[in-house]
Amino acid sequence: MDTIFACATARGKAGVAVVRLSGPNSHAAVKALCGRVPAPRRAVLCRLAQGGEVLDEAIVLTFAAGASFTGEESVELHLHGAAATVSAVLRAIGLQPGLRLAEPGEFTRRALENGRLDLAQVEGLADLIEAETEAQRKQALRVLSGAVGVRAEGWRRDLIRAAALLEATIDFADEDVPVDVSPEVAALTAAVRDDLGHELAGIGIAERIRDGFEVAIVGRPNSGKSTLLNALAGREAAITSDVAGTTRDIIEVRMDLAGLPVTLLDTAGLREGGDRVEQIGIGRALERAAEADLRVFLLDGADVPLLVPRKDDLLVHGKADLGGAEGLAVSGRTGQGLDDLVARIGAVLAGRAARAGTMTRQRHREAMARAIGALESARNEIEGGSGRVELAAELIRQAIRALDSLVGRVDVEDLLDEIFASFCIGK
Repeated sequence: MDTIFACATARGKAGVAVVRLSGPNSHAAVKALCGRVPAPRRAVLCRLAQGGEVLDEAIVLTFAAGASFTGEESVELHLHGAAATVSAVLRAIGLQPGLRLAEPGEFTRRALENGRLDLAQVEGLADLIEAETEAQRKQALRVLSGAVGVRAEGWRRDLIRAAALLEATIDFADEDVPVDVSPEVAALTAAVRDDLGHELAGIGIAERIRDGFEVAIVGRPNSGKSTLLNALAGREAAITSDVAGTTRDIIEVRMDLAGLPVTLLDTAGLREGGDRVEQIGIGRALERAAEADLRVFLLDGADVPLLVPRKDDLLVHGKADLGGAEGLAVSGRTGQGLDDLVARIGAVLAGRAARAGTMTRQRHREAMARAIGALESARNEIEGGSGRVELAAELIRQAIRALDSLVGRVDVEDLLDEIFASFCIGK
């Protein structure tokens, strides 16, 4: 396998830049640059030089095969972060025999291939790199720590036991088997099926934490929706005007709200009538509001037409600076009530986030759904009598294969290029 190298930190001026090397020639490359190979896992200050020219003074860390991120011999060079320094060191490394620049995600791919990470952990690492909020960080770190693999291994162990019991009855089909294994098999498969169903119910929330919740601000024309959006965003994201119907299209603002990723939607004012263009905007507003995780109904003394509040939707009185409003009231112009509104939105979404499962992706959803379907069919075969044991055992094996795909044991080769393409070079 080639030895690969890349800068693992972002481009640009910085105090420190980290260059990574991984592969069988990584230690030899470091010896060529600093004259020795430091002991593994001991940070050593070394002078890097090529052809008698000093390139930099760097902290050098070496890792032995089997004890590194990739599972291979690896090196990290902690350089001064000047772009010229990094370029000079990379050029010098590239002149060493058997070394080449890494492709996007190649370090992590080697970690997968060498058994240092499973596929779900790779996805967790990708999510951790992209995390923008505290909730995203915690969820990604949980997946990266191997939580998906632990869950999948527990389910797999129970299903292997169930399949083994059934296959034992097949092996001794011509003999009297003293114990009826079907109750234990049924109990094992039912427990796994119920557990999978619970995880499947929580995956939608987990996906929202990863991709972001949507909160739609809805109300009548000129009720202060755009002014409220601008106040929450802290900038002039939407045009405001006293003219009713100013907002025609959906305006989106992404923000961190109470540690959760939230996209606020400013929608067209809802009313009957209006010109053809405004009606298109109202149609889009109704569509996005229906799909949103939460709606904030901004009231101006009258009900909001065309929409009925759902459970957890917030009813908020706008233009509180003009007085007269009771209950939750806000003013986008003065900021009155904004902290209370943010706290209420955060409380609703945090309550939902608490129900998130371990699984976070559509791929996980599909694998669990396949496993549940196979176990449902297996239950029917078991209830059908001893003559259908072979079919039940095969269906349980199908469920095991579906769960194996969660962590990359089977049927994931076509996914790898797509997954690793999202990684930056050096990771």
